[in-house]
Amino acid sequence: MSSFRFARRFSAVLFVPSLLVGLCSAPAIAGTEDSISVSVDQAKLIKLPQDVATIVVGNPLIADVSLQPGGMVVITGKGYGATNVIAMDRKGMVVADRVIQVEGPADKVVTVYRGTNRESYSCAPICERRMTLGDSEAYFKSTMEQAGKLNEQASSASVATRAN
Repeated sequence: MSSFRFARRFSAVLFVPSLLVGLCSAPAIAGTEDSISVSVDQAKLIKLPQDVATIVVGNPLIADVSLQPGGMVVITGKGYGATNVIAMDRKGMVVADRVIQVEGPADKVVTVYRGTNRESYSCAPICERRMTLGDSEAYFKSTMEQAGKLNEQASSASVATRAN
C-alpha cells in the first residue's frame, strides 16, 4: 500500500512541472501575433489580403495607414500609443483587424534632461539634435526652425541649379 502512495505522489510531482512547461510554451494571449509594432516617425510595410477595399484607423494621431496595390499597406508611426486598423473588402466584410503599437526610437538615441526640459539626440556615432515627441517646447521649436531653414536653403539651391 505504501508503494502505491509513493507512486501517486511521484507521478503528481512529475505531472505538475510538465503542466507548467506546457502552459509557459503556449501563446500568452490569442491574437497578439496580429499586433504590428512600428517606431514613431518610421514606416513599415505590411501585406494584407488582396481584396482589401477600405482601411479604417482607430486613432489617426497615432498611426497613418495607406493602402497600396496588391494588398500592401504602409503604416507610419505618428504618435506614441496603441490603435487599430481594420481592413474591409468591397462587401464591407472585415478581412483583417490588427493592433498597431507605436513606440519610441529604440537605438542610437540619447535623451538629456535639463531640469524638467527634455532634449533628444541621434548618436551614430556623433550626436545630433532630433525632434521627438515629448521634448521641451523651446528645444522642439528651435530644432524645427533650423530644419525648416535648412530645407528652404536646399530647395532654393535645387531650383537655382535647375535654372542654370
